Amino acid sequence: MHNTESLFIADARIHYADEGEGPVILLLHGNPTSSYLWRNIIPRLKSRGRCIAPDLIGMGESDKPPLSYRFEDHYHYLSRFIERLGLNEIILVMHDWGAALGFYYAMNHPEKIRAMAWMEGLVRPWRWTHIRWPYRIGFALLRMPITGEAMIYGLNAFLKIIMPRLILRKLSPEEWRQYKHPFRKISARKPMLVWPREIPINGKPARTHRIISAYSTWLQHTYIPKMMIYATPGAIINQEALAWCRRRINNLETASVGEGLHYLQEDHPLTIAQILSDWIQKQTASQTNPPDDAR
Repeated sequence: MHNTESLFIADARIHYADEGEGPVILLLHGNPTSSYLWRNIIPRLKSRGRCIAPDLIGMGESDKPPLSYRFEDHYHYLSRFIERLGLNEIILVMHDWGAALGFYYAMNHPEKIRAMAWMEGLVRPWRWTHIRWPYRIGFALLRMPITGEAMIYGLNAFLKIIMPRLILRKLSPEEWRQYKHPFRKISARKPMLVWPREIPINGKPARTHRIISAYSTWLQHTYIPKMMIYATPGAIINQEALAWCRRRINNLETASVGEGLHYLQEDHPLTIAQILSDWIQKQTASQTNPPDDAR
């Protein structure tokens, strides 16, 4: 990606990619990635619209102010980012925590959303039984005091252990350098530690349980068009979660990329780009949207 910009929100700089023209396609990443996650997808998608991919606050090339880095912090900066750029009729393309942030924004601002697509997103609160071994052990350790700090600040475990095991192919040294560069300073790694502790599992933390429960219910009723791209066996969207989404989420299409785990953009960028391109073309073919009371 070549066209990058930045803007300041509350004295913190938000870095973002901005390529193409036309309908707004807002691409949101999760943990521990950045807009770099979309580097092989945006060039093949920008013919469909204006692709905007921000780095969440504290991640990627965005500034790293001294925040708690809870969900609410990220949401504040993202919602201000959308407001500052004056984005409307947004087509959301989301992954991981980017999906949670995007869903919550869409629930609060449905009049600004044209359609939503996601991969490996948090569509509902979790129970420990939803998490397969050995992922369950990893999440438990990350959520424990001292152990989690040792894993992130000491071992840099998300980038050196967890993420490599959730990608099928072997990334090049340059690709890993790009992912690791924003967190080269130990003091910059806080978001990687906080994110797994924000996942509501068996009702805790209560804050994010309420947030994700609210938008999960909303997803089951809103008429906004939705596309979920999934892989087999998947990680967050495994076969049980896939069946739940198909059964419960309203106006949902699904598309498989084949074999994959969590970071599907690294294993199947061309397939994802084609699925999104065809789907976005369909969404933008008509300029009409459902009435507000149907959204």
